[in-house]
Amino acid sequence: MKNKKKLTAAERAARQEEKDRVFYLCVHKLLTGFLRFVMRLKPTGVEENLPAEGACLICANHLSAADFISVAAVCRRRVRFLAKIELFRIPVIGWLMRRLGAVSVDRGGSDVGAIRKMLALLEAGEAVSVFPQGHRYKGKNPADTPIKDGAGMLAVRAGCPVVPVCIKVKKERYALFRRVDVIYGAPIPPEELIDPALTGRDAYRAASRKIFDRICALGGYEPTAKEPKQETENPQ
Repeated sequence: MKNKKKLTAAERAARQEEKDRVFYLCVHKLLTGFLRFVMRLKPTGVEENLPAEGACLICANHLSAADFISVAAVCRRRVRFLAKIELFRIPVIGWLMRRLGAVSVDRGGSDVGAIRKMLALLEAGEAVSVFPQGHRYKGKNPADTPIKDGAGMLAVRAGCPVVPVCIKVKKERYALFRRVDVIYGAPIPPEELIDPALTGRDAYRAASRKIFDRICALGGYEPTAKEPKQETENPQ
């Protein structure tokens, strides 16, 4: 009997990656129709604006944990996500997240490993999704929420097109039978996000701002006008 060839660590990783890819596509094919119906997902611009292949960074506003489903269920490509590390510690859920290709991130600090992993996925030609806000802001006008540097950093360092996506729901809250518009915008070329006058975090911050402004514009979101402070009269 011939001995089986012992696989190297790289070969085992490649084999597992292929299994996970097939698993994702099978789950997507089985559930996407059901999820789109139940969640009332109404996609716009997906076929025209999401590259059929090659690296791209999908950036959306963040209202709920369901945003991952909204972004992925309306497109045919496999989408890789960042997910908080706490989810990977939950039995069954953690296993499912890994099989679906999610990348764990420690939101309590600067997770260099997660950043490197996402950059490696982009270099390999994958579609990667991140939320510029970093956190969920349920019930809030996206244009009034703060954003982080991560999306801009990935876009600048990867040098790939960025696909802006606006998830628009009434009152900015998911609800049973409430329509969810998932609007995919035209890809932003990497050169549009690079300001030669800026470097480091300033460059990343500026790129994130450009990306998020485009996301808000897709949904017609504008910053809420602040009322001027009324001056109180001093008693004489």
